[in-house]
Amino acid sequence: MPTLNEAKARLLKYALAKPDATLEHPWGENVAKVRGKVFVFFGLETSSGVMGVKLTNALLYAKSLPYVEAMGYGLGKSGWVSVNAPKGAVPVAMFEEWIDESYANVAPKRAIARSRQAPRAPRPAVRRAPARATARTSRSGDGRRGTRSSSR
Repeated sequence: MPTLNEAKARLLKYALAKPDATLEHPWGENVAKVRGKVFVFFGLETSSGVMGVKLTNALLYAKSLPYVEAMGYGLGKSGWVSVNAPKGAVPVAMFEEWIDESYANVAPKRAIARSRQAPRAPRPAVRRAPARATARTSRSGDGRRGTRSSSR
């Protein structure tokens, strides 16, 4: 049974393993971002809260728990919840699922598709043939494009 600080460290590591995820510290807090958008708030190192996530599918269930509440500053209206420390064991597996859902709600679709793909082996370097010369185009004074020709 992990302590609260151990659970927070594990959840932070889990969030940062997502594609394009970065750790930033706005307002002195730890947040996980994907492409510049926050998908998990972890708060201050000394805070008693566990995290803040954006939920859609698990939102009603999460709000039914005594340690989960709508996030302040108007964020709760769009599905953001604050998860405080529960009494007893910290359900780390469930919180990881909530991080997955928050990531899916915030991340661009390309990052989500990349997270679902199986890891690929590195591709070998391919030597390419030189590009063939093509007709050069120019703009005439009237804005039309055409090919250059030597005969006028």
